Amino acid sequence: MTMTLSRWVSNSPIDSDRSDFKLKTSACKFCGRFFFAQDSGGVDLQGHPNVLTMIEQKSISATAWAALFALATIWGLSFVSIRIALDEIGPLTTVAHRTFWAMLALWGVVIVMRLPVPRDPRLWGAFLVMGMLNNVVPFSLMAWGQLHIESGLTSILNAATAIFGVLVAAMLFADERLTLRKGIGVSVGFLGVATAIGLDNLRNFNLQSLAQLAVIAGTISYAFASAWARKHLSHLSPQVAAAGMLTGATLVTLPVAIVIEGPVSLALQQRTVLAIGYYSIIATAGAYLLYYFVLRRAGSGNLMLVTLLVAPVAIIAGALMLGEKLAPNAYAGFALLAVGLLILDGRVLRRRHAQPVD
Repeated sequence: MTMTLSRWVSNSPIDSDRSDFKLKTSACKFCGRFFFAQDSGGVDLQGHPNVLTMIEQKSISATAWAALFALATIWGLSFVSIRIALDEIGPLTTVAHRTFWAMLALWGVVIVMRLPVPRDPRLWGAFLVMGMLNNVVPFSLMAWGQLHIESGLTSILNAATAIFGVLVAAMLFADERLTLRKGIGVSVGFLGVATAIGLDNLRNFNLQSLAQLAVIAGTISYAFASAWARKHLSHLSPQVAAAGMLTGATLVTLPVAIVIEGPVSLALQQRTVLAIGYYSIIATAGAYLLYYFVLRRAGSGNLMLVTLLVAPVAIIAGALMLGEKLAPNAYAGFALLAVGLLILDGRVLRRRHAQPVD
């Protein structure tokens, strides 16, 4: 898909004033970083280390809107399905099911698409680390956290991933400096997290507050996973990267779950089996593929809308399906988080102050 370059960040020798400057883009699901094939003038930009742009889609088609809402709904319902599975199986077993079945599904996609399978042992080591950072640690912490807090609250705290992602990127990458706008967005986002957790929970440390901190720790792990993916996996196709990552995760989660929680059984209640099938095949493997469909159709900037829609879906589903009720501070915290995310996204400010390049 070809999109226009709408914002330019300095430190690059490439002339951004050309009126015919267009980029073909692809992005890593885990870090959101774009890698460019070439512009319409034939200049090779693949992997250019100094290029940092914000790519926007000018409009969203009805199909893209439908896919965007579908992705938000799928991810929002995953919190409820995980909570249902936790009624019968432990959190580590829940994660083992998630990574194993999603891994099989995605390798099936790789085979059908006839994509090359990596053979470099160093790359498989990178998959293992990525699986730990992006699956094992956050999935386990959040699943355990959901035993003690509502699925809707988990989804609200999960939205802080973007906040921590900005901080980790600023610490590790020279081209991801923390600008004034990003600093304001991060500060507002942190205020939202603190509000959602609640001052009482911060003052009176208990199992519920520990569960909320576990979810926050999971979002920090996601942030470091983004940095790891940018450094080690950005050259791979998304299907292969996701399948390899889940393979590395399964190599850890399956034996750990067996040792700590006992043999993984398939003799489960029907509702548990359906929940596992949903969050592993649909909300993990299927969602990875749908993510890239939305990315191609709607553009990277519009994917921020998914982050803002996931929590409301999870809150409503938790109320209807699980009878959950959230405290008012949880809603206030999400509102502040949403404002922080919109500030980080920056499109509202750009519409007022920036002139896009045609």
